[in-house]
Amino acid sequence: MSAIATGSASGRCPWRMSFSQPPEGRLFINPVNMSETMPKILRCGLFTLCLAVFASAYANQPARLVDRITLPGSPLKSFDIGFASHGVYALADRSNASVDLIDTHTRRILAQVGGFAGAKPGDQGGPNGVTIVDGRQIWAGDGNSSVKIIDLKTRRIVASVSTGGLKRVDELGYDPRDHLVIAANNADQPPFVTLISSRAPYAVASRIELPRATDGLEQPVWDPRSGMIFLAIPVLDGEPAKGGIAVIDPRQHKLVGMHEVSQCMPGGLAVGPANQLLVGCSDDAVSAGFPAHSLLLDAISGKMIRTFPQVGGSDEVWYDGRSGRYALAAVANPGGPVLGMIDARHERWLGNVPSGKSAHSVASVDGAVFVPVGAGDKACPRGCVKVFDR
Repeated sequence: MSAIATGSASGRCPWRMSFSQPPEGRLFINPVNMSETMPKILRCGLFTLCLAVFASAYANQPARLVDRITLPGSPLKSFDIGFASHGVYALADRSNASVDLIDTHTRRILAQVGGFAGAKPGDQGGPNGVTIVDGRQIWAGDGNSSVKIIDLKTRRIVASVSTGGLKRVDELGYDPRDHLVIAANNADQPPFVTLISSRAPYAVASRIELPRATDGLEQPVWDPRSGMIFLAIPVLDGEPAKGGIAVIDPRQHKLVGMHEVSQCMPGGLAVGPANQLLVGCSDDAVSAGFPAHSLLLDAISGKMIRTFPQVGGSDEVWYDGRSGRYALAAVANPGGPVLGMIDARHERWLGNVPSGKSAHSVASVDGAVFVPVGAGDKACPRGCVKVFDR
């Protein structure tokens, strides 16, 4: 972003000010030609006012494309969840049967860790969900009801844990307080979640079945305030208009509540500030004829705080604590796939930015937003990871 402000003493800033936004995210404002005849206190006041105006405009930008990262190997035709933490962005790349690792600072590819099922039919493919555990390991859901564990130093698979189902392990979450990884078997009947110790030898702590979930499971997230695990359930009791957010107590190893939502078919979940829980109403909801929108709930009570009709049809959603923003991979937003941005602190939609083909995955760290797009995208014919920033 760049802008020039000019003016005189009659109502506008009495100097010429340049405002630019380079890729590394720093803001530059340079006053020049300030009138020497204007009283110093007035000049300082007007400069402060104009600085505040331009800083506000900068803060309210949704995002802009700053980079494209091309991945080695086969074109990116099939991929799933991304996760960013501890300087690493990890992507579940089914086309290359690998978890792809990217340095979030240099945006350099660190490795492609193979050994996964790849793109397979019948809910047997992988990798699927990914999460980073304590900056030491990456856990990834795979086919054959397994979770693979990657050591970040050696960038090799060091263990595999079976959840005892018949289909793939899909999405994952992590509870660092209780040292538990939450693994969702979305395609088994009934679907279930497994709580696995994040400490070797990675014992299965419990299995929790969810028979009311009649169309799979989606994103699990752990809430540090309540200590609860929240799990997106697209459909409850066979009624597409009725979905829910399951509340699981990881210490009691059981389901303790259900926040029901209407015409949403929840996909992504993200825990934000002040007990906020952002719910990405899914692309399946749009296909079912429900309005494209997103929901902000009170995580404890399940009460609706706000609805965002400007962005919907999302799969993965994310909260970046440093920027105070939610990012939504709204692949089925009316008009085409977009990256939606919401100001969490002010509960305000900031805008949508076109993302790309099959862009259903998103992760953000330190303000940088990583969005993989599929092969056949106009800007990335082989597929790539697009990076957005302010």
